[in-house]
Amino acid sequence: MTILTLPGTSIFESLESEVRSYCRNWPTVFDTARGSWITDESGREYLDFFAGAGSLNYGHNNPVLKRALLSYLERDGITHGLDMSTTAKRSLLETFEDTILRPRGLPYKVQFPGPTGTNAVESALKLARKVTGRESIVSFTNAFHGMTLGSLSVTGNAMKRAGAGIPLVHSTPMPFDNYLGAGANDFEWFTRLLDDTGSGLNRPAAVIVETVQGEGGVNVARPEWLRALADLCRNREILLIVDDVQMGCGRTGPFFSFEVAGIQPDIVTLSKSIGGYGLPLALTLFKRELDVWSPGEHNGTFRGNNPAFVTARVALEQYWSDDHLEKSVLDKGEFLEHTLAELARGFRGVSSRGRGLVRGLAFEDASQAGKVAQYAFEHGLLVETAGPQDEVVKLLPPLTTTQDELEHGLGILIDATVTVCAGQEA
Repeated sequence: MTILTLPGTSIFESLESEVRSYCRNWPTVFDTARGSWITDESGREYLDFFAGAGSLNYGHNNPVLKRALLSYLERDGITHGLDMSTTAKRSLLETFEDTILRPRGLPYKVQFPGPTGTNAVESALKLARKVTGRESIVSFTNAFHGMTLGSLSVTGNAMKRAGAGIPLVHSTPMPFDNYLGAGANDFEWFTRLLDDTGSGLNRPAAVIVETVQGEGGVNVARPEWLRALADLCRNREILLIVDDVQMGCGRTGPFFSFEVAGIQPDIVTLSKSIGGYGLPLALTLFKRELDVWSPGEHNGTFRGNNPAFVTARVALEQYWSDDHLEKSVLDKGEFLEHTLAELARGFRGVSSRGRGLVRGLAFEDASQAGKVAQYAFEHGLLVETAGPQDEVVKLLPPLTTTQDELEHGLGILIDATVTVCAGQEA
């Protein structure tokens, strides 16, 4: 059967599924990219404050990582390895232990669950249930943990949940930090349900949480809220899972986003930028006493992505052998915070939020966020929207973005906001 491209349509429109999304907001065909810039096939450049949804913390085609990758491929290094022992995996594990785990006193073992964030979440949920013998998982309002069924069951977004087509069970949502307003007692409801035998809440195997909800609208959990959650879980023998798929690898400053709270989760999920170069890779980390897996009990054909092992290792060596990148992210984050707060103060119904180099500009009129993002695209800046109503313009620039690039991108964002919000000056 021959499939024809209809006159006036592209191959994307005629052949690719209607499920595509980002390309609808950025209607051009991209061709090359380097650092914080991406170029379409006509030669137009765009400053990228999207960074592969947080998968490109070190920028596009980072030259240090690219050299290591090309060298590995040219010597016929293993590409596909399942969970076989390879030199590339050994080097990554050694570097991860020496650079990340040991300096932070984290007693984790490492699992390669499959190449995506939702693979890591699925394995975390399965492990928690196996360890505790319980079924229920507690998640939080506006959470996002992935698009496979287990991950969707602990995701808050109604549209994404509806795509499952079946009931999503064995999970219970609780209010995220500040969901009920600043005057609410953080865990009064959760604690009451846990301790009341008539509440109908089964004691959960685990609680899964993002320290900053990216897709949920850049909602930031306070360190004291995270500490209280960790205490609650520990006191009631509930495992604590921190989903650091998007906020890990330095996005908020420290390598792990939970470091600011001084907590030690039982299980941590990593993906996106852990591969360094944008290559698919995911890790599930857990305390050693939780390693109760039987061989092959959770697996995946592409869990051993050896080229990603190479770029992941080099990224750790290049950027996490000292605290230079962490300090840089915190400094740039302060600059973004000041600039966005000043911008938001100029208009009614606009506010700013975020940590480190994940920032959001929230609009009470949700339609304005989309208009700001569209204006930005038309003027050479890529930003996405987030939140339950897509009411937040979300900024995820590469961590390696220069100060000049930040100022350039913010200039476009300011112009976009001033144009869209004209007439509602404070």
